[in-house]
Amino acid sequence: MKAAMVVEAGQAPVYGEFDDPAPAPGKRLVRVTAAAISHVTRSRASGRHYSADDALPFIPGVDGTGIAEDGRRVYFLLPEKPYGAMAALCPVDDRHCIALPDGLDEQAAAAMAIPGMSSWAALVERAKLGAGETVLINGATGASGRLAIQIARHLGAGKIIATGRRSGAFDELRRLGADAIVPLTEDRDALEQAFMDACRQGVDVVLDYLWGSSAEALVIAVAKAGPAGRPIRYVQIGAIGGADISLPGAALRSSALQLMGSGIGSVPFPRLLKSVQGVLEAASPAGFEIAVQAAPLADVTRAWGAGGSDSRVVLLP
Repeated sequence: MKAAMVVEAGQAPVYGEFDDPAPAPGKRLVRVTAAAISHVTRSRASGRHYSADDALPFIPGVDGTGIAEDGRRVYFLLPEKPYGAMAALCPVDDRHCIALPDGLDEQAAAAMAIPGMSSWAALVERAKLGAGETVLINGATGASGRLAIQIARHLGAGKIIATGRRSGAFDELRRLGADAIVPLTEDRDALEQAFMDACRQGVDVVLDYLWGSSAEALVIAVAKAGPAGRPIRYVQIGAIGGADISLPGAALRSSALQLMGSGIGSVPFPRLLKSVQGVLEAASPAGFEIAVQAAPLADVTRAWGAGGSDSRVVLLP
């Protein structure tokens, strides 16, 4: 069958022939209709993600949409290795498939599933968001952050604070539901002060897609300005701004900061899949938006590095 293949670590996938998957008990063969190039897919394909496998060659793609053998439209997550979603056919554990809601476009579903799951799982499974609470989204100008604004509002957040570097996107963030914007300035003192001002007004949950220097400033601001004894659930999701931070022990001792992560391993797989289901079922009624760039699977090598942070490239077999 035709598929995208990772044949060399650190290199973009190439398009070619791969052995057809064989039927097996408990597995279903899904005819793929759309597979998104997500951050986790790129990271696993490069070998940098903590859940990556070193075996080569393999087909990339952690999830996608398709048609099951019984004709149903489905979303699937974590296909059977070495197969991935970027192929004509994909073997998937029966327990890793959910039915697509009627009326939800397959390309949109493939594009929003992983970024939407990142915030849904963080808010529901990790932070246990309560109605009316304030959510600060660090790194909201990308596709995941934009969805996080919409999902936080849908799940009952009372106030949403968004951060970002691209000032040209701030009006769009407000349209999507952000109540306040904190620009991520390079001036560390100014940034820390802006975070302190936000914390004094009350922040209950932080969703951090950046980590790195902005996270360091935010953690210190929480310690200095967060109301004494008021827990702030800080959920680390992505690391676009840097893989590591310097964490002063005093920041933890002097505040009620609760530091946690959300992703594969920190949330049980069935709950991750349940989070995706929540996103997809809410997508049409809530009007979730995500920018999609469609490309043929045969163009995978070119498409691998295409697309902006505020959109998702979706490959079509």
